[in-house]
This record gives sequence, C-alpha cells and structure tokens, in this order.
Amino acid sequence: MNSSIIRYILGNVIKIEAVLLFFPCIISLIYKEDEGIFYLIVSIIMLILGNLMTYKKPKNNVFYLKEGCITTALSWILLSFFGCLPFVLTKEIPSFTDALFETISGFTTTGASILSDVEALSHCSLFWRSFTHWIGGMGVLVFLLAIVPLSGGSNMNLMRAESPGPSVGKLVPKIRYTARILYLIYLGMTIIEFIFLVAGHMPIFDALATSLGTAGTGGFGIKNDSMGSYSPYIQWVVTIFMILFGVNFNAYYLMLFDNIKKALSIEEVRYYFIIIAVAILIIFCEILDTTTGAFESLTQASFQVASIITTTGYATVDFNLWSQSSKTILVMLMFIGACAGSTGGGIKVSRFITTAKTMIKELNSYIHPKSVKKIKMDGKPIEHYVVRATNVYFITFILLFAVSIFAISFDDNDLITNFTAVAATINNIGPGLEMVGPTQNFSIFSPLSKYVLMFDMLAGRLELFPLLILFYPAVWKELFNRKRHAR
Repeated sequence: MNSSIIRYILGNVIKIEAVLLFFPCIISLIYKEDEGIFYLIVSIIMLILGNLMTYKKPKNNVFYLKEGCITTALSWILLSFFGCLPFVLTKEIPSFTDALFETISGFTTTGASILSDVEALSHCSLFWRSFTHWIGGMGVLVFLLAIVPLSGGSNMNLMRAESPGPSVGKLVPKIRYTARILYLIYLGMTIIEFIFLVAGHMPIFDALATSLGTAGTGGFGIKNDSMGSYSPYIQWVVTIFMILFGVNFNAYYLMLFDNIKKALSIEEVRYYFIIIAVAILIIFCEILDTTTGAFESLTQASFQVASIITTTGYATVDFNLWSQSSKTILVMLMFIGACAGSTGGGIKVSRFITTAKTMIKELNSYIHPKSVKKIKMDGKPIEHYVVRATNVYFITFILLFAVSIFAISFDDNDLITNFTAVAATINNIGPGLEMVGPTQNFSIFSPLSKYVLMFDMLAGRLELFPLLILFYPAVWKELFNRKRHAR
C-alpha cells in the first residue's frame, strides 16, 4: 500500500480546508464579530500541519482503489474534525460531540442539526455551516483532482471513491479536466441561484447561505423556521434549484458541449422527473383541503418533494402534520434520492432502475429459461460488475440500516423517530418524522447514538464501502507489513 501518497493527499486536503476557513474570517470582518479570530487560529494551525505533511513529496504517485477509498474516508474524517474546532472554540457549540455532529452533517450535506436556536449563531458560523454543504456537495477531493497532478489511473480511483452513484465516467479524456468542468458547472449554477434570490429581495447574506446550502443539497437554514418565512417566489426559486442540483451533472455537460436532446434522453434523469411529478401530484391532492388555496398547496408539495428527494432537507411547513399517505411518500423519497453524479444523496434513482430491470430479467428467465437478455440503460448494456455492485450495495445498506436502528434504540425513543433518524442520516437528508421532524432537532439523542448517526452520515455520503474499508483488518495488516519491510 502506498502510504506516502495517502499522507501527501491528506496534507493537501488539510491545506485546502485551511484556505477555505479564511472565508468565515472575511464574514466576521464584515459584520465585526470576534468569533472570526478562532477560525483564523484553526486555519493557521492547519496550514502548518498541511505543509509538514506535504513537505516531502512521494516518490510514487500511483495508487489503487483501496488507497483511494482509505484516502477518501480519512479525508472526510479530518475535514470534519478540524472543521468543528471553531464551533467549540467560539463556545457557540461548546460540546465537542455536538460540534462534530453539526460539522459532519454539514460536510456530508445531511443538514441534521443539534441546534434549537440557529439564529443565535454569529454570521461567520452561520456562513461556515452553509459553506460546509457547498464544499461537501461536489467533494473536496474532486476539487483536489482539479489542482493537484496525479497519475491518470490514480485520479480515477480517487474520484470513484468519492463520487456518488454506482459508476463514474469521464466527461473528457483527462480526469483532471473532468473535475474542473464539474466545479465550473457547480459554481456557475450556484451564482445563478444567488442572483435569482437577490432579485427576489432576499438579503445578500441570506441569499449566499441559501445558495450554498441548495447547491450542496445540504439544507442548513439560517432561520429557526428554515425557509418558512420567505416569500413564495424565493421558495419556488429554491425548489427549482434543488431539483436541478439533483440532476446528474453529465446532463449539464451534454447540454453545454454536446447535444441537448442527448442530455434529455438520459433514462435516469427522465425517471427522476417522473417520480418528482407523481409525488407532487399526490401530495398536492392530499393537502389541498388544509391550505388556503391551490397555489399554496402546489408550493408546499413541490418544495417538500424537491427537498426530500434531493436530500436537501429545507422545510417550509411541518410536514410531520400531513396525512399518513403524504408522509409515507416522503419517506419513500428519502430512500430513492437524487441522480447519480449529482450533489444529492439517497440510494440513487439509477440503482432502483438497475434493480427493477434485474428483477424483470429474472422473472423473464422463469418464463423463457433459455433466453439470453442483457440489461440496458440508455440503450447500452449494463456491465455485470455494476449489477453485482448494486445488489451488494443494497444488502450492505439494509444491514447497516438495521444495525443502526438497533444501536440507537437504547435511547428509548419511539420507532418512527429512530427509523426516520437513521433514514435521514444515512441518506443525507436532515429532517425525519416525530421527534426529529422539521421543527425538531437531533439533540434528543445520547452521545453514543450521535456517533452512530455520524457514522451513518459519512457512510451514506461515501457510498458505504470507502468508510467500511477502514474497519477491514486486512487493509491495516498490509499497511503495517509494508512499513515493517521498509525498515
């Protein structure tokens, strides 16, 4: 195992976060807040540590998927550890466990909070919470790939470990340029949303924080009622952009550089919009009698469906009070999630399409035992390893989900609370139902349960296996054997 390149990449990740911590310092200067000094202190410490870790460049830049997974998992843990320190030092979140929970929730774009009074935070801390969504949405390692040269195969292994979805493809021949294109599209869409929000008379700071949270499909609100106090125009802008950020970014590349018709023909994207339309229609009919009119019902239904399926987690109403059928639809959307290759979480639409087609193929084999039929997506055969990986993912997901529910059940909360808390964290959504509903928070859980839910947030964002591999003994055995032989 190439431990030197792991150390080198982790050092670069720490340096990147150190630079990003300067942004809340700037916000603190604008609003004349003392809390910014703590962000600066943490940033300087990280710059020193990052430079020490990258001072000696590795002789061998090549590494494989296992190194990519380990590097990715450790990067996200380090990001969260250092990212939570300003909350602790400013004493705005004095408990380290709570601060770590909030930060992991931010970087994994979950949006689950332990805070009961968000508006009590300083502007720089509110900005940092939302900014962690934007950083984690596309992935800090994708950004790293755009600026740090590595060997070609190594780039793909790193990108595969961090990118959401069952498979990762290149937009252009070089992965480095693919990473740059992804970030340019990401940044461009964020700026466009910001402009639309400001045009709707949303305060500049609010528009900035909301744009960052929407782009990363994170959902940390800067108001205690999330998005409920904003105008219908602003709610519709956020709704549209939540849906757009849940689309596979490959579609945007095709729209910009290739063929719009080809982009619109992507099967996953079509099903994604169909699911959204059907869910909105059903919930709209369900809540029509409880609102002041059809427009309000459509606004609420559209916003919440977009928020849940894209795993953003913003809220305009307490959907915990909706009918059982409406809440059931939202819970189903929690698991479906957005498209692969987007900033959204969940299991992903493409995996459900693949599983459904596999099931149909299996049923067909009972009727026509000798038939040989390939499963296809967008007219192309799905490789066997993708089908196998999808099946293994579902099995692992169910096992981890069940173990997590059991682990937090000792807090003696009701089953719906526990079930939706795990669903909301492992799918990177934020709010659940009952005691973790949109008007509640996750402070009710014990420290042990919070660490279980933190693990779920990281596992969900990293597609399970890059985090789980850290607990695989053979990996560390190989690492220590290499070090022993090196001596």
